[in-house]
Amino acid sequence: MSTCRCSCSKTLAWRLKRILTGPLVLLAALLIAFEEFAWEELASLLARLGRLPVLRQIEAWIASCRPSVALSLFLLPVLGLLPVKLMAVLLIGRGHAVLGLLVILLAKVLGTAVAARLFSLTQDQLMQVAWFARLYQAFLRFKTYVFSRLDASPYWRAVRGLVAAVRERMRRPSAWGRLGRRLSRQWQHLRK
Repeated sequence: MSTCRCSCSKTLAWRLKRILTGPLVLLAALLIAFEEFAWEELASLLARLGRLPVLRQIEAWIASCRPSVALSLFLLPVLGLLPVKLMAVLLIGRGHAVLGLLVILLAKVLGTAVAARLFSLTQDQLMQVAWFARLYQAFLRFKTYVFSRLDASPYWRAVRGLVAAVRERMRRPSAWGRLGRRLSRQWQHLRK
């Protein structure tokens, strides 16, 4: 009797794992794809803001911190945005679903931007913390696993192609941007 119960539970667990693995891998891939896309773009945006004199001094101080301080600074956005995300859940619970979702999205984008910039400033120091370096390597292996699973899917290849096309389009100057630069150059020439 117990052998039957054990084999039934193993079969159920196997089926449940088989059913949930696909959607969970897809969800993880979407989160990783967002992070990967947003990480670079938001880090470069904050790097441009970092050219301001006050922020340049702060970034120089952050880049020169010891590994333990760098780790604390890197974890700060996660902990700092936790109350904001809890407030968003409260808003959703009180019937303000759109506002709550907007707060969560804004917190996600802001947190990703700050974490990306802090990581680029402190990556060398963070890799000196043994457990962080192991965790980072495990994350990279997990990311490789997820994308290798998804690369077999024609839908995922189509999504990656679309993301690449959007990125390329964002990097190319638009006709309005070229026109604005041309007019600016002509205005600067006329002022001389």
